[in-house]
Amino acid sequence: MAWWPIGASLFASSEGSGLFIGLAGTGAAGGIAVTGFEWNATYALLALAWVFVPVYISSGIVTMPEYLQRRFGGERIRMYLSGLSLLLSIFTKISTDLYSGALFVQVCLGWDLYLSTVLMLLVTGLYTIAAFNEIGGYPNLEEAYLKAVPSKIVPNTTCHLPRADAMHLFRDPVSGDLPWTGMTFGLSIMATWYWCTDQVIVQRSLSAKSLSHAKAGSILASYLKMLPLFVIIMPGMISRILYPDAVACVDPEECARVCGAAVGCSNIAYPKLVVELMPSGLRGLMIAVMMAALMSSLTSIFNSSSTLFTMDIWRKLRAGAGERELLLVGRVVTVVLVALSVVWIPILQSSSGGQLYVYIQAVTSYLAPPVTAVFILAVFWPRANEQGAFWGLMAGLALGLARMGLELTHPTPRCGVPDRRPWLLADIHYLHFAVLLCAATGAIVVGGSLLGPPPAPARLKDLTWWTLSREPPQLSVDGTSQGPLDGEDTTEPPFWARVCGINALVLMCVNIFCYAYFA
Repeated sequence: MAWWPIGASLFASSEGSGLFIGLAGTGAAGGIAVTGFEWNATYALLALAWVFVPVYISSGIVTMPEYLQRRFGGERIRMYLSGLSLLLSIFTKISTDLYSGALFVQVCLGWDLYLSTVLMLLVTGLYTIAAFNEIGGYPNLEEAYLKAVPSKIVPNTTCHLPRADAMHLFRDPVSGDLPWTGMTFGLSIMATWYWCTDQVIVQRSLSAKSLSHAKAGSILASYLKMLPLFVIIMPGMISRILYPDAVACVDPEECARVCGAAVGCSNIAYPKLVVELMPSGLRGLMIAVMMAALMSSLTSIFNSSSTLFTMDIWRKLRAGAGERELLLVGRVVTVVLVALSVVWIPILQSSSGGQLYVYIQAVTSYLAPPVTAVFILAVFWPRANEQGAFWGLMAGLALGLARMGLELTHPTPRCGVPDRRPWLLADIHYLHFAVLLCAATGAIVVGGSLLGPPPAPARLKDLTWWTLSREPPQLSVDGTSQGPLDGEDTTEPPFWARVCGINALVLMCVNIFCYAYFA
């Protein structure tokens, strides 16, 4: 069925090797709280299918920047969002996939990191192996994890000890490494950006045969998002239990010797488990699978990035560009993005205490919330205009880059080193910053819009939730649909609408139960 590849690809695009290894590493370092990043996606995916996709379909757009251009008019917002999407591809997608894939090969085969990075551009992989039998099963996981301490520690510190709240999703809003307030509100903002407005994700739903297929794909992806706790994060925790001197190292010299990163080696949790527990034949198979996943993830990113640049930027610079020129430009852009991403890897490697997944979420929290605010207001507030949206994005970008610059110039102190970072870093968690940044952007958009004239009602047709056409598309004489996007429309057969609705309710019940059980 058509919804199966859409649902699987929605899941796979978020579970490329970068997030895959990052999840395992963060699980090894901090326990199961990072599962909240995965389970939170359920609600964003349902919002994508039930709210955002109908608007996108009716508007007849191909890219997300194109939607904002049609909604607000003008070109500057579309150009800005296209450029921001390309930057995020470099900072959080291509570079992390390349780095994590190279790290996997480096640990498995002992190859040089940068040699591995180049080789990972040609081959790839996905999925995990559970190792619960090595620790006596799930009942022993919590007890064994809390005892997983490296033999070489930094004197007079506690950073070598696992967190006491490692098995809890909801953690202290002040002292927690992932405070429940940030995981509830800040993470929801970032999830809305990623699942509902990011080109890599939304382009899959826009390729669905119908709205029912798009909903089914989101539901399938949501079911799959319930699995990472058991197939990625807990194996990462087991890796710390089995190899504390490597995965849980805290001494800078020891960490540099183990994995080449003085800030910590939690990112090697998953490849270490594969290398040590799997026989040679299966180890080679896992390397091949890991490479396949990376290729799938990178292909999606390259496709969406080249589409964004050629359709939203290059065509504006050269209106008469032909298909051959656009194809060549798209290929050149892909090469440039890869080169810039490779250059960015050393910065990525030393950021966020060496935890890859934390780095991804932190950078996203600095750059994505303004986009979330603008899209939500664009869809749900017809009074929003181009002036308010543009200056809201500019102000949000300035605030986000300021925080990101501080993060890069004042990295998380190593074990035993006093934290003398500015208060904006030391006292405001990046998830809390995401909430503040989204609220500030929204306030500026509202204020700027009220100072200018409202959009003409004719311009808003099919571009907001309240002006959405809900009638079936007209058929031509040959019986083909004349709706947007080559026949996809926002109507649904009653039977499949009920099936999707029932599955959405079941999914939310399962999600709420899991949250309550591990809270």
